[in-house]
Amino acid sequence: MLLCGSLVGRAQTVDSAPVGEDRTLEELSAEVEALKQKASGWDKLLARMPKVSGYLSLGYEWADDGTSSFYVKRVRMSLSGDLVPKLDYRVQIEFATPRVLDVYLRYRPFTQLNVKLGQYKIPFSIENTEYTPLKFEFIEYPLALTRLMGFSETVGDKSLKATGREMGATVYGGFLRRDGYCILNYDVSLFNGAGLNTKDDNKSKDVAARLIVRPVSALQIAGSFYRGEAGTEYLKRLRYGAGACYDEGPVVVRGEWIGGETGIQGSKSTFRSSGWYAMGGWRVLPSLMPVARYDTLLANTSEASSRQTNYTLGMVWQPWKFLRFHLCYTYEDYKISATNNRNVVSAMIYASF
Repeated sequence: MLLCGSLVGRAQTVDSAPVGEDRTLEELSAEVEALKQKASGWDKLLARMPKVSGYLSLGYEWADDGTSSFYVKRVRMSLSGDLVPKLDYRVQIEFATPRVLDVYLRYRPFTQLNVKLGQYKIPFSIENTEYTPLKFEFIEYPLALTRLMGFSETVGDKSLKATGREMGATVYGGFLRRDGYCILNYDVSLFNGAGLNTKDDNKSKDVAARLIVRPVSALQIAGSFYRGEAGTEYLKRLRYGAGACYDEGPVVVRGEWIGGETGIQGSKSTFRSSGWYAMGGWRVLPSLMPVARYDTLLANTSEASSRQTNYTLGMVWQPWKFLRFHLCYTYEDYKISATNNRNVVSAMIYASF
């Protein structure tokens, strides 16, 4: 009897153990599922939060005309994110000379047709949009781009320092998709033409258009057009350009020509400008690239003395993803007799986050 009682008690103990373990596993599974739901909720919340990024560029420049200076070139912060699927936004602020650079909404329903509204880079030339400062191989942009596309441009009595940006609307897209890129790409835009963060100062709107053909992923061939009227005098501002770029592996080769007509204040006449550049670089190491550029601009084609030509040799060293160093030597050749030629050595450090 004692033996039978012992066996029955042991059997009951063994039978009862799995029931308790089953209840514990169910509780743990419920807790895990609750944690998953909380994590999913946090993921959705974080996905809606803006992505924060930015960079700063600090420079030093020495020239044989007696100038030598450290300076802050850029301090920028960017917020970007998705409002809903296919609708995103971006805000970029410059703190070195405080102003809003980029602020736009972008709707991308199809590869072939997208809309962009706000303030952003004018889709003119390859270099203005495809080679932003964090990708650009030199410290200064070429003369034709800076003098004819709103970086440092004068129209009548107005000075445009708009970093190649304008406020308006753009329709863009691509056709013939192949291996992650489109062979044929287009941009068509309407802009104020008055500069950064500025309402239009006349009734007309500026028109910009660009067509880019990419036979292969690394090669771009582009044609650009811009037509506008500046100020209350409706001074003509006509720009056109063409260029090509090959950038893959160790090799980068790029060249563009930009020309235009600009109205003269108090007159119905215009003057013509023409400039071009050609550059090349070789990535001898993934982090090290020597570069060279020939860059010339005839500000007024009827005056040979208005030509400036820059010869630049440089080195780009990027030891880490978020840190990059530039060193450039430029010989500036001025045809106007009143201006002396210059030898300029400049250095720049970029730190991004």
